[in-house]
Amino acid sequence: MTSNDTAVLRVAGRPVGRYVTRPELPARLSPRPYLHPVTTLGGTAVTELAPADHAHHLGVGVAVPDVEGFNFWGGRTYVRDQGPTELDNHGSQRHVAFQLRDPDGFVEELRWMSAGGELLRERRTVAATELTDRAWALDLTFSLTNVTGNPLSIGSPATNGRPGAAYGGFFWRARKEPSAPEVFTAVADGEETVHGRPADWLALRGTAWTLVFAGATERTRRDPWFVRTEEYPGVGSSLASGERVPVPPGETVVRRVVTVVADGRLDRDAAASLVRKAVSP
Repeated sequence: MTSNDTAVLRVAGRPVGRYVTRPELPARLSPRPYLHPVTTLGGTAVTELAPADHAHHLGVGVAVPDVEGFNFWGGRTYVRDQGPTELDNHGSQRHVAFQLRDPDGFVEELRWMSAGGELLRERRTVAATELTDRAWALDLTFSLTNVTGNPLSIGSPATNGRPGAAYGGFFWRARKEPSAPEVFTAVADGEETVHGRPADWLALRGTAWTLVFAGATERTRRDPWFVRTEEYPGVGSSLASGERVPVPPGETVVRRVVTVVADGRLDRDAAASLVRKAVSP
């Protein structure tokens, strides 16, 4: 670990991720903590930060485009019957404190702030675990609690009228290479086939690296995956896919995603085997 503003994750003594808690970012990017760079054990970077195609994509983190009308994703807001629109509605995630810090992980408290004050209090747990000499796992759990006295709801562009755009929750902006990465699950191949559908695990395979994402709880596995490969490489969960998610006062929404970060191009069997190892009790 380093200063109060940055945490460095290590696996087998090697740095594999840098977590920035207080980034200096313009309001329209919905400032929030993020992991970048994240690397394989061999040192290959597998994240991007504020790329030209989407400046609000910040490595690995938690981002939600609509919390009671406030944008915690960054960029434009999708408005029904109007499309993507620049609005002054951006929120921010503010690091409060590390409740636990170790070389292989941390527990963090955050406040999700809007113009009207704090909407959500988050407890984020991140842990890095060695799987083999060529693969490790990033285990990320986020718990969002409504700290207002009023009902809140979480939405997405899909619930606001844009089909196929149910992004929001865990999101990983992967490394962009000259050719698009391949994506597959245990039973399907290709962006069109795997996007917008639940799967126990989903793999994104680049030129010399593979990321395998898995919902680590039964509730997390019910969320469809949001997948992009051709436009840009990114994988995330879909908290609000078909309808808005209500969060009554004092209630909590919890999700846990484990990501295998591997050197090399894994096949289906290898991906499945590493996921089993990563999410086993």
